[in-house]
Amino acid sequence: MSRFSPPPYPLKPDRRASPNPTFARRSRYVYIFIAITLLCLWITGHSPLSLLPHRSPEQAPSLQYKNVNWSRFAYFQYATSTAYLCNAVMVFESLHRLGSKASRVLVYPEEWDTRIENPSDRDSQLLVKARDWYKVKLVPADIPVTHDRGQQDGDQSAPFVKFTAWSGESYDRVLYLDSDIAILKHVDELFLLPSTPVAMMRDYAALPDKKSLASNLILLQPSGQESDRLATASRADMRQKDDTATDILNRFYGDSAMVLPHQSYGLRSSEFRAEDHRYYFGNTFESWDPEKVLREASLVHFADEPFPKPWIMWPHALYAKQHPKCKDEDCRNKNIWDSLYDDFRKRRKIVCALLSAPAPEWPPRNNTQKHSAG
Repeated sequence: MSRFSPPPYPLKPDRRASPNPTFARRSRYVYIFIAITLLCLWITGHSPLSLLPHRSPEQAPSLQYKNVNWSRFAYFQYATSTAYLCNAVMVFESLHRLGSKASRVLVYPEEWDTRIENPSDRDSQLLVKARDWYKVKLVPADIPVTHDRGQQDGDQSAPFVKFTAWSGESYDRVLYLDSDIAILKHVDELFLLPSTPVAMMRDYAALPDKKSLASNLILLQPSGQESDRLATASRADMRQKDDTATDILNRFYGDSAMVLPHQSYGLRSSEFRAEDHRYYFGNTFESWDPEKVLREASLVHFADEPFPKPWIMWPHALYAKQHPKCKDEDCRNKNIWDSLYDDFRKRRKIVCALLSAPAPEWPPRNNTQKHSAG
């Protein structure tokens, strides 16, 4: 029996054109050229993918977020009183709820501890909550304890404690935030900015009388040398009588700091009461849209003189006279302003189990009361 059976249909000749020898040689040259090019790019450490026009830049945050070692970055808070400890824990709660990936650090007086001795031991309860609920690293330090006095700022005697952020050399970058804020979006993107010793915002509220940087948000690279310099400059026998932490920071970094956009990170609550927004915008032609402004902001700083801070009740006479008013049935400024304060007070009650402090006397008996500018 034959080992080969003929096909049931006759074979047809292959009509495809035979390869062109010249074309084949050119193709081999093209392949060799591509191989050599890729080899050279690999040797020099460049990815050929980065040369394609549709690729994002290598340093784009959208690409970097997946591979960032977030343990190298930290949000920094400090507290020297119960009111500001609550504020700090509220900041960490917001960061946790909004999905921030960076580490969190809280510096507090070494006189405090995490042993909850009774149901009214609020400081210990809040420290434990920060540690266990929001994964905060607790750092006791030799800093003063101040007492809440129901005034605008219970930390007036300790504005320089924020300088301890420079001593956190276990981190590549630290972000200090004032705690009297509402966080609308986490700001992890700031950690991925180009390297710089310090980044701050303009104090647009001081314009045009004074051009300076604001200290309510400071992105910094920890440095033992800078920490020592700031500690020396803040000593009572070294600083000027009326110096604030902001004054010292402006002397150190006023001409060299990277300037961050205050529209995103430094919106003041008082802007919703203001009539003139030229210094917020930096021009005179943009129109004020309070809803758009709030959507574009990541943080709102509660700065509303003569109104007290949001954990203190408003005097009724002050509120009636100076709160935002509706204009031609447009109540957006008033509604946003009221909701910012209402939300803060509700979260304070939920997170800290603390009610608002009583309203201060209004009008005050004298004009010597000042806000802390630290």
